[in-house]
Amino acid sequence: MGSEVTGTPSRPALVPAPSPEARIYPILGPELLRDLRDGGYRKVVLQTPAGLLRDASSLSASIRDATGIAVVTLVRACFGACDPPSPEEAPGAEAIVTLGHAPIPNMPLRLPTFFVEMRQEGRGAATLAADLARSPLPRRLGLVCSIQHLDLLPVLAKELEARGFTPKVGRGGQRLTYAGQALGCNYTGAEEVETDVEGYLFLGTGRFHPLGLAYAVDRPVWALDPLSGELSEPLDREGMIRRRLLTIAQAAGARRWGILASSFDGQNRQGMAFALKARAEARGREADILVFDRLDPRDLVGRALDAYVCTACPRIALDDGEQFPKPILTPPEFLSALGDRPLLPYRFDTYA
Repeated sequence: MGSEVTGTPSRPALVPAPSPEARIYPILGPELLRDLRDGGYRKVVLQTPAGLLRDASSLSASIRDATGIAVVTLVRACFGACDPPSPEEAPGAEAIVTLGHAPIPNMPLRLPTFFVEMRQEGRGAATLAADLARSPLPRRLGLVCSIQHLDLLPVLAKELEARGFTPKVGRGGQRLTYAGQALGCNYTGAEEVETDVEGYLFLGTGRFHPLGLAYAVDRPVWALDPLSGELSEPLDREGMIRRRLLTIAQAAGARRWGILASSFDGQNRQGMAFALKARAEARGREADILVFDRLDPRDLVGRALDAYVCTACPRIALDDGEQFPKPILTPPEFLSALGDRPLLPYRFDTYA
């Protein structure tokens, strides 16, 4: 189970041999530039998340000017460490620079990859904790955060403890580099401490991670923006789950299923796709496996299928499901639609 936060979250051993090396940097600074120069690379590919696309050209130029290395910038936004560039996207690249993400320890790498986590300090732990002490947050509180604000986690926990809170942080599974870390597909650190807390506080910007956390844990979830100090209202988890149960009900009568399987290195669960196909056929349904890299809802228009189950990132179904022409479920939801597992308690599709 989780424990009190007593220091900086530990880093486990990274990607096992013989995979190329993963290296971690807090910011895009001199240490990264030196290591790129020393690596003797002639060409690297730069990946940026959606929030940094505006800065991609200047970041690319800064690497090129400081190192003399040719830099190609991936046009598409990077979803996460599960989404590395394919050889076709960056032919001849000898290394990858990925901004805003940490490595996934149990995911093999094709090329040496430099993870720049883009750490940010925020408004200060004492100020944030003082504001939180005046909020309606429960005192037994699970803490979860994005990579950018992990430095805040241990110091904020201490400040909260001094104000009567009992903060808890779980270590999580092998897909997580840090204790307290949130991935869109994995909240196992939060799940470890669920029986010890009355609610969760997510530290970070945007709604992507808090929404995933709310699906994964049966506790109220608040989000704190460490930059502005703004604390959100708790998410409507009951409403979120009701909408998913309605989608499951809409798909329950489907006879012809499309089973979506990703070719991404970090999202490839084709073994699960074949297992789900066998499960559907054992229940008298038809099932086709559809392989994709980046899924566009338009790719599914016009197909002679009644519903879909996505074995790739669970957030495709949960966040983007309304964009698809037919109901799209996660694997646990699919099993509920077949009658093989109960609808409740709701189960998040955790990537291990």
